[in-house]
Amino acid sequence: MLLDSSARGVYVISATPFTDTGELDLASLEALTDFYLERGATGLTVLGMMGEAPKLSPEESAAVLETVLARVAGRVPVVVGVSNPGMSALVSLSQSAMASGAAGVMIAPLASLKTEEQVINYFAAVCSALGPDVPVVLQDFPLSTGVYISVATIEAIAAKCPQIVMLKHEDWPGLSKLSRLRAGETGRGTRRLSVLVGNGGLFLPQELARGADGAMTGYAYPEMLAEVCRLFDAGERERAEDLFDVHLPLIRHETQPGLGLAIRKEVLKRRGAIASAHVRAPGPKLDGIDQAELTGLMNRLEKRLQQLG
Repeated sequence: MLLDSSARGVYVISATPFTDTGELDLASLEALTDFYLERGATGLTVLGMMGEAPKLSPEESAAVLETVLARVAGRVPVVVGVSNPGMSALVSLSQSAMASGAAGVMIAPLASLKTEEQVINYFAAVCSALGPDVPVVLQDFPLSTGVYISVATIEAIAAKCPQIVMLKHEDWPGLSKLSRLRAGETGRGTRRLSVLVGNGGLFLPQELARGADGAMTGYAYPEMLAEVCRLFDAGERERAEDLFDVHLPLIRHETQPGLGLAIRKEVLKRRGAIASAHVRAPGPKLDGIDQAELTGLMNRLEKRLQQLG
């Protein structure tokens, strides 16, 4: 199944499991894939920034892709992060991913792009190199890439590149930007893109209210993201907000710059999804105080979920 602009729900960004000594753990990756699907993921994204893709060799990237696609077996779409400073490497991984059964590829702008004209021309060149049959997710994450993309530029890229079918919206603050993007579709007749949001889901209820179609993020309780989206779709916003509020302290804790990935992997380990919480160097490690804080937050979460019923 190929990605298109109707995509909705929760596309979980998969962590990449390693052993305690840093080797790729494909058995844990299979278990993690099952974990995500059992908890309501409508799609998966692999080899993203949270998946430590830059720390993988080309052979390891291929093994991750092959393992996830085989485990998913066509049940949900799989998006593959292919961002790379080298155009040939980007195109090669994209072609390999699509040939293996991926639904589309996700691409972020290069940090060297300084003007909006350069951003537009870059995505036009990438899409031309990929060919029109490869669906593309435009990743808008200026806090990480250092590249700000305005609504007008997103609209210009979408007009120039019909194969861009989704925006991964991770600008922060970005609520007004999302509203202006959706207003353009009704007021200016711009092409509609699927919009899935990131940032750990930190602003998910407000983003859904402003027109987002779901989330593409890796919060370690994906069942909450899926249920919040379901409740919003059903018109039960208050119930969705109540559930989200219970998780908010842990979501906030997970979104700490630098340390967040180690926290997320530790939660996944404690939930039985992966065997080790190892983060490849350079990467953070939790100390005893960090571990105790996390225990307290998870215990409080479980208690509040029971109270919520």
